[in-house]
Formats: sequence, structure tokens, C-alpha cells
Amino acid sequence: MQSKAIRPNTLFKASALALALALGTGLAAQSTQAAPLPDFVQTVKDVSPAVVNINTTQKRPKLGRHGLPPGALPFPEGHPFNELFRQFEGMPEARPAQSLGSGFIIDPSGIILTNAHVVKDAESINVRLQDKRELPAKVLGMDERTDVAVLKIDADNLPVARLGNSDQTEVGEWVLAIGSPFGLDFTATQGIVSALARNLPDDNYVPFIQTDAAVNPGNSGGPLFNTKGEVIGINSQIYSRSGGYMGLSFAIPINTAMQVADQLRKDGKVVRGWLGVMIQPIDADLAKSFGLDRPRGALVAQVQPDSPAAKAGVKSGDVILKFNGQLIESTGQLPAKVAATAIGSKAELAILRDGKEKNLDVTIEKLKDDSASAGSTAAEPAESSLGLAVQPLDASQLKELDIKHGLLVRSVGDGAAARAGVRPGDVLMELGGVKLESVADLKTVVSSLKPGQPVALRLIRNKSPLFIALKVE
Repeated sequence: MQSKAIRPNTLFKASALALALALGTGLAAQSTQAAPLPDFVQTVKDVSPAVVNINTTQKRPKLGRHGLPPGALPFPEGHPFNELFRQFEGMPEARPAQSLGSGFIIDPSGIILTNAHVVKDAESINVRLQDKRELPAKVLGMDERTDVAVLKIDADNLPVARLGNSDQTEVGEWVLAIGSPFGLDFTATQGIVSALARNLPDDNYVPFIQTDAAVNPGNSGGPLFNTKGEVIGINSQIYSRSGGYMGLSFAIPINTAMQVADQLRKDGKVVRGWLGVMIQPIDADLAKSFGLDRPRGALVAQVQPDSPAAKAGVKSGDVILKFNGQLIESTGQLPAKVAATAIGSKAELAILRDGKEKNLDVTIEKLKDDSASAGSTAAEPAESSLGLAVQPLDASQLKELDIKHGLLVRSVGDGAAARAGVRPGDVLMELGGVKLESVADLKTVVSSLKPGQPVALRLIRNKSPLFIALKVE
């Protein structure tokens, strides 16, 4: 076998090629390296002076030896043993209860932002600054709907937290929380934004920022910073089964908080815009049944009579896609946007109805509290092919529910309805946009459904209207 000699110029070319490949590989590897973790050292130094510890004192009744509240007696009124009980038990005394929270300074004249639940029912409030000064504080105003409170201390030239724009916050960005968990002042923890516009039960007016930053009791009211050292939220709630951190914490967006705080500073109260609709989230099946390309928008479950929405022509089953040109990606975004709209101003709703988009003009009114009523009684049920036992509502039931038609679900067996989540006691109102006034109506609609095709079922449950997606196999 004959071997070939390698000439010098060929060897040089080969070496050069190998070096180029090595350099290229190194550059490629370098370009794909993960970005370095954020360094919050300087940020903590810069922002900590504006963070405060809040200590409140409340009076609570001291229970007697028998565990009874003040004034309570163990025997019926007039019983002779009650006098004996009074002599031995003595009068219950009040003893102070203390709670801890956090806050941050938003004005050098001593204006502090915190959570309403931190200072609610407090007899005294003391604020401790980073320089160890302790000063009494008074409440300028609080709003329990958004859990925002504004305090005032007698001090000047205080360091102020820089406020960011929470509307520009993105999922995945790093955040820093500073507060007093379990009374440990000026504790800093970090995490990322896990989700935006998170809607929590009983907090319809706050599109929460969800993070995985470690937040514990005592952090409430403290600031949530971005990597620029700007406040983007107020740490407000945690999800926990143990009372401590479990990786889920929720902050009030600073834009929402400041809209409330500005009104509290000016008027001591908050006035909100009112649209007059009950809404619910849209899942994948409901989105498909309404002709949406993906789950988005806010589904109108009910329109309150004589409300701004009713006057504008909004109907149950409409999907609100935009409010004043702003996209509504989830239900949590709509209430906050409506609440922040000036009373008497015009707003444009972009809705989806019967598969077509249309715009409606609505005049926002002042929010008022409304309550709904519901009820249920019994009669002979009739079976449906969905695995349901249903019956028409009688006149008294219709009047009690303030509706004109509906079918009461008496029992739920195996079938499409059970898989969709229909429960006994539900009142079926519409299926596929068709009103259900009789069992025959239900059977007619069901017989026309295509197997596997989701269709919207409108019902009333626990005093509230609801849409669910139903699939007939």
C-alpha cells in the first residue's frame, strides 16, 4: 500500500481550518450560554431605605376560664346559677393583639403605602424606618376591595421608592421582595414573575402579579421591585396550606394600587366605574364553542338590568375581547380596567356575538352593590339523554329566581353532563344559544348536536350564572 506525503501548504490549510472550526464552535457555545443571574446587591442597598416595618395593636376580648366571649353566660337568662358564674368568672378584660406588616414610602412628606388588611381595626400603628426611628402613623384612607391603605407619619425629607409601570411587567422577569417576614426587618428575597392578571376569589378588582419570590406573614404591604429598582407591586397574599411560603405569592400591580391611593389621599374614599356584567373565564372547549381561536376574553354570564352594559346592548353569551381598545386576555383584566374608568365617560367594547365581532359604546356609571337571589324546590323530574333528570320550573320558582324559563337539574348520572361538570340544583337556561323552556326543548337541541363538538351550556348555580362546555359523545 502506498502512502501519500502531505505538503507543507496543505498542512497549513488543514491547521487553519481546524482552528477556524474550533473558534466557531467556541463562539457558538458562548452565544448559547444562559444569561447570568441578576445581582441584587446594589439594588437592595438603593431601595431598602424606602421600605418600612409596620406594627399594629388591636384590642381583643380576653376569654374567661370557660372560653366564653365577653358578656356571655353559660345558662339561660334568669337562671340562678348565672349570678354565681359572674362572681367566680369575673369580668373579661381586653388584651392587646399585635400584628406585623410592611410598607414603603411614596412621598418624602411621610406618605406610606401598605395593605388594608395590615392596618384594619388597628387602635395604634407604629412605623419603623430603616434608620431605626419609630413613629406613630395614622390612616389617611383604606380600600378593602383592592387591599390598599395609605398611611401618614410626621416626618420630612424621607427616601422615596421609585414607582415603575406594572403594565410593562412580563412573565419570566426577575423580581425582588423586601419586607418583614415574621418580624425579621428588611428581609430581601428574589424570584420571577410566574403569571400576570391572576384573578383570585373575592378579589375581582385586582389583576394580581403572581411570583415565586419567598413571601411570608409580615411581608404583606411590602414592595415588589423589578431589576431596575422600581416598585411594580405590593405583596399582598400567599397561597399556603401551612401558613408559610409554598412558592405562590401575589402582588397588587402598582398601577392599580396608585389609582386607588391617589383617590384615598385626595378624598379618603374610592369611586369606581361600573359596567354591570357578571363574567367568567373561557377554557379551551368554551373558546371552541364560541368560535374563538384560543381561550381569551371575558365571557358575559349575566347582564344586570338597567346597567350600563344593558343600555349599550350587551347580552349574555357575548365575549368581551377589548375594552377601550385594550385587549382582554383574561377575565381578571376587565374589572380593574372598568373600575379605573371615569364615571360618565364613554367606553368602547369589542365583543364577539354569534361568531362575529362588533363594537358597542357604553357609558360608565358609578359602581353600586347589587345582590342576586336564587332558589330551588321539587317536582317530578324527567330524564334526558345527557344523563340528567330535569324538570321545568314552576311560576313561584321562576319568580324567585327572577327568570322566565329554565330546567332544574334533580340528579346527574353517567354521561356528557356529568363529564362537563353539571350538578344537581343547577338550572339549565340555554344550550347552544337555544332557550330551554321545556324538557322537549332540551331533547331537540341535544339530538341536533354533533358528537365531540363542544357547545356552550348556560346555567345558574349558587345564585350565579355560568357557562360550561358540553360535549355529546
